Amino acid sequence: MALSIEDRRKVGRPLLWLGMASMLMAFAGLTSGYVVSRSALMTEGLWMSFALPIQFLWSTLVIGLSSLAMIAARGRIRADDTPNVTRLVWIAFALGLGFAALQLLGWHSMVEAKIFFADPTNTAGSWVYAISGLHLAHMIAGLIVLMVTGFRAAKGRYTPGNEHGFVLSATFWHFLGVLWLYLYGFMAFIR
Repeated sequence: MALSIEDRRKVGRPLLWLGMASMLMAFAGLTSGYVVSRSALMTEGLWMSFALPIQFLWSTLVIGLSSLAMIAARGRIRADDTPNVTRLVWIAFALGLGFAALQLLGWHSMVEAKIFFADPTNTAGSWVYAISGLHLAHMIAGLIVLMVTGFRAAKGRYTPGNEHGFVLSATFWHFLGVLWLYLYGFMAFIR
């Protein structure tokens, strides 16, 4: 039996929050593991600290701009301006792609600096790859959500009286951006 539109709206938000809470717990576990590993290896003099690639900082700025585009798009929904809603969602999507590209360039910089994933001589590097890689996997899911949102916006699905799907999409996207701010700050300051 298929759910009605109203039923889907009732379950959509709690399911989104449940999913985001589980993601938050996963990253809390990763950052806790990082702290424990760092503490143990520092006492033995084996923790190798290094600066995060500058591309990670740039990607932080790009994801912030992407969130601003989604905020502006919601304003355009309220103004019943479908063309600009669509344009702003695709701008957010393009900036999300830019975020992903900058992350990959950051990893490339780490490889050039001889910081490799699963390198027993530099556990700190492995943690940075693991944390940023898991976040990037979630960002790819977010990009898929934005793509669907962009297509729906182009079809005029979001109106002042019907913005539920957009709000869920934007909430997830903002969550990923805030999560990255936390992760970047964590990795930058707990070296």
